Amino acid sequence: MTTLTRTALVVAVVLVVLLGLLWVFQRRLIYLPDPGPVPPAGQVIPGARDVSFTTRDGLRLAAWYVPGHHDVTVLVTGGNAGNRLHRAPLARALAAYGLPVLLMDYRGYGGNPGSPTEEGLLLDALAARASIQSPKVVYFGESLGAAVATRLAIEEPPDGLVLRSPFTDLAAAGQVNYPFLPVRALLRDRFPVAGRIGEVRAPVVVVYGTRDTIVPPALSRAVATAAGATAVAVDGAGHNDLSLLTGPELIGAVRELADRVR
Repeated sequence: MTTLTRTALVVAVVLVVLLGLLWVFQRRLIYLPDPGPVPPAGQVIPGARDVSFTTRDGLRLAAWYVPGHHDVTVLVTGGNAGNRLHRAPLARALAAYGLPVLLMDYRGYGGNPGSPTEEGLLLDALAARASIQSPKVVYFGESLGAAVATRLAIEEPPDGLVLRSPFTDLAAAGQVNYPFLPVRALLRDRFPVAGRIGEVRAPVVVVYGTRDTIVPPALSRAVATAAGATAVAVDGAGHNDLSLLTGPELIGAVRELADRVR
């Protein structure tokens, strides 16, 4: 065996090992929960209360509910990182206009039991939706949560759907962040959005930042096109900027949709 052949063999073995490790541990790259306990809801948002619901596979999940006088409740499905405490400013901003808000946390997030997977997050969102008694509901999905909200909208149709920084599917976003990896071939959790958004039978609004480097604007615009949706571009906003959490364009888009479907 020549030196060149041995080197090529070693490189091939290393690559196989690395790809195998990525296959096994990929969910640790996708899901970045803050698993620690969160404070009582009322300490963070005046008038809010702690609630819980049970998933079909038996997990009891904690959430925050913020009451309001509007006919439409907003169900928030968060992104892949943090927990409901990080989305409290969004709930406060919506509640300021009278909108009731349910801030859910997925399994493994915010002190909840379990480990996140694509199907698990859907079960979590279904349980959250079943807990809402309001006659009208708008789903608000953030980033990866936009995929969860889209799937939920197909299973349990809402009165409206707001997608904040959605990707066309997880592989497309992953390829941007890991261009040196065969992301599409490796992924177990797919989270399709553009390919399924046409099944949603509710008005859709897409909000995105024009300087988003995590979910490029082109991906969000493609989702809007596939949905035939209203697209709201927040000029200069990056993926984690406050303008995509409490900014007037974002909050205004949710308010306008809620008023339209009430």
